[in-house]
This record gives sequence, C-alpha cells and structure tokens, in this order.
Amino acid sequence: MPTLRIGLVIGSLRAGSFNRQLADAVRTLAGDRFVFEEIGIGDLPLYDQDDDAAFPAAGLRFKQQVEACDALLFVTPEYNRSIPGVLKNAIDIGTRPGGSNSFAGKRAAIIGTSPGAHGTVSAQQHLRNVLSAVDLAVLPQPEIAIQYREGQIDADGNVSDERLRKRLQLFLDRFEAWLAA
Repeated sequence: MPTLRIGLVIGSLRAGSFNRQLADAVRTLAGDRFVFEEIGIGDLPLYDQDDDAAFPAAGLRFKQQVEACDALLFVTPEYNRSIPGVLKNAIDIGTRPGGSNSFAGKRAAIIGTSPGAHGTVSAQQHLRNVLSAVDLAVLPQPEIAIQYREGQIDADGNVSDERLRKRLQLFLDRFEAWLAA
C-alpha cells in the first residue's frame, strides 16, 4: 500500500502553540507510515461570499492542498468550549464557492490539547459536528483530547510522558487501520 498523504490542519496560529507541539509529536511517532503536509490557515482571508466570483488566491491554494491529500488530521485547541475562529473560517473557505466542497468524501481525524481540565473535549465535539456537515468522515475512536502539561513534548516532537506516547501510538495505529479499511 502506498504511503498516505495526510493534510495537517493546525487550528492555532500562536507562536509556541501547544497544538503545534502535539502535531510535531504525532509526526515524529508516525515515522514513515504517513507523509504529512501542513496546510496553513494563517494567511486565509475571512470568508466573504462577495468574493466567490474572484476567489482569493490563498483560498484556492488551501482548497488545492486539501484536495491533494488522501486524508486530513485536524489539531485543535479549545477556546471558550469551541474551535478557534481561524479554523472555522478555513473550513468555510474549503467548501466555497458553492458546489466546490474540497472536503467532500474525504476522511479525517481530530486531536488536540489545551491547559484546561478537560483538554479539548468540547472543541472536538463541535469540530466533529462541523466536519460531518461538510461531508468528512471522522475517525470515531480513540478521542485524543489532552490536558497540556509543560514538558510532555520537547521542541523536537519527542514525547517524554509514557502514557501520552502510548495514547498517541494507539491513535496512529487506529487511524492507519481505519484509512486502510
């Protein structure tokens, strides 16, 4: 089976993002079982239907990158029990203009981390609803909603916490098996 190309959509723009650290850890643990391509969302303009006739270049680039991937991995923080506006905006752009949904029929998984007591449980549930509405099939289990703790993941994407490493390894195993089915 050829190596699958996974589009990595990180829902945080913050320098030093905990979710970027988590994405790096997943890339490191995955080894060569996937090829990850980060799909940037920081340069996307706010979606405005008035721009559909002359769709913004950054939006076209985003859509093309999504379409070129076999599956997607969304890595989201949680802001006020939901997903960041920048992530929702990217999803909106990916489905526009009408009739050109770049997500349609693709598969995806969701992971995330936040310092809050419940990690990203609420954000992931909200994101799961949004992704289902745009015709993305989402890996049902395992849910990886991590309460961030300093030092769990180093700057090179190495996971020092054994329990977290095992959870992420289980996630990667299940994601790979689900994509192969």
